[in-house]
Amino acid sequence: MNPSISEELLKFLTKLEKNNNRDWFNSNKDEFKKIEKDTKVFYNATLDALRTHDDIEKLKVFRIYRDVRFSKNKLPYKTHFGGSFKRTKPNLRGGYYVHLAPNNKSFIATGFWEPNKEDLLRIRKEFEMDDSEMREIISNKKFRDIWGELEGDELKTAPRGFDKEHPAIDLIRKKQYIFTKKYSDKEVLSANFYEDVNASFRAIRPYFDYMSDVLTTNLNGEVII
Repeated sequence: MNPSISEELLKFLTKLEKNNNRDWFNSNKDEFKKIEKDTKVFYNATLDALRTHDDIEKLKVFRIYRDVRFSKNKLPYKTHFGGSFKRTKPNLRGGYYVHLAPNNKSFIATGFWEPNKEDLLRIRKEFEMDDSEMREIISNKKFRDIWGELEGDELKTAPRGFDKEHPAIDLIRKKQYIFTKKYSDKEVLSANFYEDVNASFRAIRPYFDYMSDVLTTNLNGEVII
């Protein structure tokens, strides 16, 4: 039997949105602990599923408590659950993320959220030299049917040292290279949500394989790790 997300999770987070204060949370902490435990079962099962077709270094389920020290938003609690799955470095790059939230705001994501300066330059140089393999991957119909368009923050103009008229400037301008897939509450609570998440993550592999190859070689194709 596949692990599933309980309706109680979405109900609890909906109530937390309306009562985001320590008094309410502390008085409902027993309910939260049970929901948190059940949700971690789902995340750990997803980890096991990922490890059947990828090499995952670790799972991190993020705490419900917000760090408000440097934020204007002083609400103490997140109103979602989040868990990230990190691929094993240095050979493999990229990661997976599962975000569970009420009101049809759940999603999964994959890719490169915050590539370091060296990795970002290497990716951009690859696209400057030849973007054809990347284009082929992200334009594949089966791939697009699952993941849609490449997303991510980007510069308004060309990065320093790159031609703003370059044919691949749309890729070169990006600071992130991510894909997201949204889910309704009904889809999250369905019996096949777990299978759909795993199948979607499996489908990202051509992209991950390509990017990992880029980030572990130089522009001459020589291994650098």
